[in-house]
Amino acid sequence: MSANDEIEDSAAPLIEHLAELRTRLIRSAIAFIIGMVLCFTVATPIFNFLTGPLCQELSQRGQDCDLIFISPQEGFFVAIKVSLLGGLFLAFPMIAYQMWRFVAPGLYRQEKGAMLPFLVASPFMFVLGASFAFYVVTPLAYDFFLGFQQFGQTGEAVLPDQAAPLSVVFQGSAQEYLNLTMKFIVSFGLCFQLPVLLTLMGKAGLVTSHGLGAVRKYAVVAILLLAALVTPPDVITQVILFVVVYGLYEISIFLVRRVEKKRTEELRAEGVLGEDEELYDFDDDEDLADDEPEDDTKRP
Repeated sequence: MSANDEIEDSAAPLIEHLAELRTRLIRSAIAFIIGMVLCFTVATPIFNFLTGPLCQELSQRGQDCDLIFISPQEGFFVAIKVSLLGGLFLAFPMIAYQMWRFVAPGLYRQEKGAMLPFLVASPFMFVLGASFAFYVVTPLAYDFFLGFQQFGQTGEAVLPDQAAPLSVVFQGSAQEYLNLTMKFIVSFGLCFQLPVLLTLMGKAGLVTSHGLGAVRKYAVVAILLLAALVTPPDVITQVILFVVVYGLYEISIFLVRRVEKKRTEELRAEGVLGEDEELYDFDDDEDLADDEPEDDTKRP
């Protein structure tokens, strides 16, 4: 066999994988487009549903829930953005299925069984995070923002040397409201993927519970920066996001520790590890100074 034949034989599997990937991507794109078209036909009811938190807060203040278009094309772009978000939700099961069909042939049966729970948990956690953002965080955020309105007192006599009471009330842009609401939904939905991601990495051996516990103080700083970046300048929303994400981080450490203990028990059952041997260090204290050898010069 010539060298050219060997090159062609080695390239054939890569070409087949690329062709398979192209097929899966095309099917995912078709599913997304179909979902987007379907949502575009009902974009107005979807948008009215998304305005629920704002309308509730305005009604409590005795105000009408009226949003405006500040440009002629804004209504069209609002419908497009609603369609993009709705199309992604509708097409996500098909997209996840196509990803699974592409990856599954390269996995062993045991690995397939380990991956399936994460494929189920990922969309569930995203929906849970999006629901938490829509029903809990968004009303609190708009209650905070609308508290800065200023209502002038009408019906009072104004002297010539006095200025008329100033009224600064909310007349929101539909597109700006949708952008902020979608930002809340997507941000919290992605943040709720943290336990799934870290547990999967722990199962693959990329992270350990001890390592996650050791960098806990750095994780706190990273989560604070994340809360400041993905939320508006609202202290209440930032605190809520920080508490939720940090809680998910601690849950991730617990889940990774369970994965490690289960793997250790399996290795002991197979005879790879002895009864007194440990595969992982389950002490997640941040202070690692105890692990360092003592300096003999400090002893009396």
